[in-house]
Amino acid sequence: MDIFNWLSTLFRLNDSANEKEVIEGIEKSVKFQGAKLWILICAIFTASLGLNTNSTAVIIGAMLISPLMGPILGMGVALAINDFKLLNSSWKNFIVATLFSIITATLYFLITPVAKVQSELLARTSPSIYDVFIAICGGFAGIIALCSKSQRAGNVIPGVAIATALMPPLCTVGFGIATAHWSFALGALYLFVINSIFIALSTYIGAAFIMKFRKHEIDNAKERWTKRIAYTLSILTLIPAIILTFNMVQKNYFEQQVSKFIQKELNFPNSRIVEEKIDFSNRSFSVAIVGDMVDSLKIEQAKSRLYYYNLEGSKIEIVQASFADIDKAEIDKASLIGAIEVQQKQYIKNLTPKLVQEARTLFPEITNIAIATGSTTDGTKSEPVTIVFVTLIDELIEPDYYRLETWLKQRIDLPDILIKEEIIQKETEI
Repeated sequence: MDIFNWLSTLFRLNDSANEKEVIEGIEKSVKFQGAKLWILICAIFTASLGLNTNSTAVIIGAMLISPLMGPILGMGVALAINDFKLLNSSWKNFIVATLFSIITATLYFLITPVAKVQSELLARTSPSIYDVFIAICGGFAGIIALCSKSQRAGNVIPGVAIATALMPPLCTVGFGIATAHWSFALGALYLFVINSIFIALSTYIGAAFIMKFRKHEIDNAKERWTKRIAYTLSILTLIPAIILTFNMVQKNYFEQQVSKFIQKELNFPNSRIVEEKIDFSNRSFSVAIVGDMVDSLKIEQAKSRLYYYNLEGSKIEIVQASFADIDKAEIDKASLIGAIEVQQKQYIKNLTPKLVQEARTLFPEITNIAIATGSTTDGTKSEPVTIVFVTLIDELIEPDYYRLETWLKQRIDLPDILIKEEIIQKETEI
């Protein structure tokens, strides 16, 4: 019993602020006009700059500036106390803030001279159930902090804004619209909706059942209708996140099993694995091997063991490069490709320096190119192929990759080429 009393004392919220003051403070934070709207626009520009330059520090700074949390907390508290006037004002201002944010970000990415996909942008395009949990925890922390005398002036609300990341998804929506990356825009918008709805929902639960705010209006029919809409929106928002998370878990498991299979079954003597690519959607993977050519019997034996890795039915492509009578490629020795010696026809050797120079002009991410003759095999037959090793400082997005592939085929004048990428440096800025 003493332990129960101790725990009860430990978790008791005994420094609650005046309920009226809390609600008045939230009401003031809801409206977006004048200085607050200008601050939002500046924060969106700042966040867009951070995403554009891949700077985590700038993005965090922009989230600290942003006043986006106000209307979201307002909707949650309004639901808890049946203040339909506050609810109406909150969702209208929420829409205004969202639209201005997207328009501002779109304008920025339309005028910026550098509009390529960075890792910070990509991170805002793939929501999952974990984002729901983050938003729920953030909403609870926010309402408890607002209702606590000791915490309301602290760093909890800015921390919630950073953890739930409301602004970067909106900036990514603007990027997607400006560059016609519609999948980016939809993914980021969905992430923003997840964060907004579940922060508001957890704020409602916290205010109604933890802090036990008094209801301002008693209108059972209107209350039931409003709550029904809120719960329906929450469930509809949750379903895609569950599906996406299930697919993500499946994808991660598949990639782990493929990596185990490659390391244990495809490490042949006098050869080295230089690249592996995994395509979960088609349940296939390819492996590039440099060294002695591996005969089809060994590959078929390796394929027969897919069952033990839960990979039965998966397609395998093995790309081999043999280096008898070789010449050393003029490439960066610090990179993985720099250790590879490639055999080339004379016209390809003469072409490579010019090719590198032209490629750098068209694709600034490229630092070097080397060309090798090799073969592809599926375990039953082998076919010759020209392998183009491309050294990059940053990964190419899909449209640029296809543009590079098309250009290389025309420039080398070979219809069948296989591009193997090696990233030697990724931009990270903290």
